[in-house]
Amino acid sequence: MYGRKYMGVERSTFVIDEQGVVRKSWQKVKVPGHIEQVLAEINELDKT
Repeated sequence: MYGRKYMGVERSTFVIDEQGVVRKSWQKVKVPGHIEQVLAEINELDKT
């Protein structure tokens, strides 16, 4: 912006289980459609 470098918003999502273990993470998330990916991963983890 105006010749300057800057860091914008960087979204990340983490799925953490009941024991506090990070089971899945996504970096540099784009909002549209992301919730479907997260819910699908949670459903897969619930099956195990």
